Amino acid sequence: MARAARDELSADAGAGRRAVEAVWRIESARIVGALARYTGDFALAEDVASEALAEALEAWPRDGAPRDPVSWLLAVGRRRAIDAFRRRAGRDERYAALGRDLTEGGAHAGGDPLPPGDPDLLFDPDHIEDDRLALLFVACHPVLSREARLALTLRVVGGLTSEQVAASLLVSVPTVQARITRAKKTLAAAGVPFAVPPAAERAERLGSVLQVVYLIFTEGSSASTGDSWLRLDLAHEAVRLARRLVHLVPDEPEAWGLLALLELTAARFPARTGPDGEPVLLADQDRSRWDRSAIRRGRAALARAGATGDGAASGRRGPYGLQAAIAEQHAVAPSVDATDWARIVELYEALARVAPSPVVDLNHAVAVCMAAGPGAALPLVDAVAAGGGLAGTYLVPSVRGELLARLGRTAEARTELETAARLCGNARERAVLERKAAALGSVPGDASAVGAPVSGARGA
Repeated sequence: MARAARDELSADAGAGRRAVEAVWRIESARIVGALARYTGDFALAEDVASEALAEALEAWPRDGAPRDPVSWLLAVGRRRAIDAFRRRAGRDERYAALGRDLTEGGAHAGGDPLPPGDPDLLFDPDHIEDDRLALLFVACHPVLSREARLALTLRVVGGLTSEQVAASLLVSVPTVQARITRAKKTLAAAGVPFAVPPAAERAERLGSVLQVVYLIFTEGSSASTGDSWLRLDLAHEAVRLARRLVHLVPDEPEAWGLLALLELTAARFPARTGPDGEPVLLADQDRSRWDRSAIRRGRAALARAGATGDGAASGRRGPYGLQAAIAEQHAVAPSVDATDWARIVELYEALARVAPSPVVDLNHAVAVCMAAGPGAALPLVDAVAAGGGLAGTYLVPSVRGELLARLGRTAEARTELETAARLCGNARERAVLERKAAALGSVPGDASAVGAPVSGARGA
């Protein structure tokens, strides 16, 4: 009996911890944003949100999750903010105002802090979106370096771990952590206000904002770590933010291009995983399961990008518009074989001119393989490897392994795929690479086990 009771308590504690983790994964940016609005201090908001998280990890496994978990965390965070103001400056006006609001609501850190009818502690639906958007623009403030903006925003707004941020930015975890620490100190020292900037100040931040939304989506559509290939919570949040941005900056073609890219890519999600969550490669996807409404929205956004601002005047597309045009080619093709790969090669070449990167070069090589064969693509992949920009990642060996398999160089292909599997941080994708390597080992010289088309790199 005692053992059964202990097992039940352990199960309850595990459920409480999972509830904390789930709420934090989905809602952390909204909580930090709301606390930043209340305190006017970005760094303090994240600190007290983290303290609220720590308290939840202790209380919820013991007492059970409250009926409104997000507002529980918000109330505790606000209480910690009051404590911080007390330590900093005593009972000044700011502390008194916050304390009066909290006292009048009757909130307390223990148990369920939400008495019925306390509107101040509940999220205002009109403010939720503004808080998230303001948080995005604050973290992309020009007082920070571009590298610091990306690291901080992915961590705070995207809710990514330091490891996931490092994978997205192709840098080390210590580098990411150092950038985030410096960024918080810089924002605090500069006294950056928590608000969506006026229209005149948005342009200098917009490039970073768009890139962060893109990287959040990339992590959601091809998770760098963990046991799930897709993180739909991240991907859908990125799409939501992109939709908000086109309303905020309707004359910016790249905002429309980003929205088009995200919609067209997300359209494939229903067919990208099997019943058990295993990855389904492009060649094996049931295209009837693709979201046709998302495809229509994406194509409409791409048309809007071409008819807006500088894009309309010059006929040129920016990096997101070009990637959206590539995604459109996939979306309208009835099959892999019927895809206009020559057009995709042209679009990647244009993308490499306006936004050169080793990831773009690697995806260009994949398109060349599909258009002209693996013999034409392999030198391009070797050039990417020689450049060193993707050293230490699984991207180059995964693509190189598939090309070598298609060329009949089975032993070399197996070695490359095994290397890619060792370097891959996502369990689902790693399993795909391991199966490909094993298939090559069991059937010497047979490249049929390697799926077509060749897998591309993340984030392009």
